[in-house]
Amino acid sequence: MKQITLILATVFFSAISFAQKPDNHHEKIKTLKVAYITEKLNLTQTEAQNFWPIYNKFEDDYSALRDDVSDKRKDIDVDKISEKDAKALIKEMEQLYEKRYRLYQKYMTNLQTVLPAKKVISLKKVEDDFKRKMFEEYKNRHGNSKKSS
Repeated sequence: MKQITLILATVFFSAISFAQKPDNHHEKIKTLKVAYITEKLNLTQTEAQNFWPIYNKFEDDYSALRDDVSDKRKDIDVDKISEKDAKALIKEMEQLYEKRYRLYQKYMTNLQTVLPAKKVISLKKVEDDFKRKMFEEYKNRHGNSKKSS
């Protein structure tokens, strides 16, 4: 019963989100992702309350580190960089990747304090399934809009 209430609440807030922010696709997707993960992992109310702050913090921190690595790579003019600067940049990127790895280790440790190990293991598959569904939906919508043009 609690699970159904949680899912219904999530769907309700999703609907409100869609109605209030028609142009904010990222928020819509995030809301759908929350509902999807909550349902597929069969999170209890207590698990969900403890899980989502950990998950969201990791997502934010990981995204910031990914952006840092991307910024380092895109600012490189390979034709003009000196060997010394290239080596320094490689070292800097290695440190960023190491930071990402340590962040992931901490995330896994934190998840195991609020979820059973089986749900932690299932999380990656559920996330991948969600991404695949979103990609398929995008292809379907994008393909259909091209055909009608």
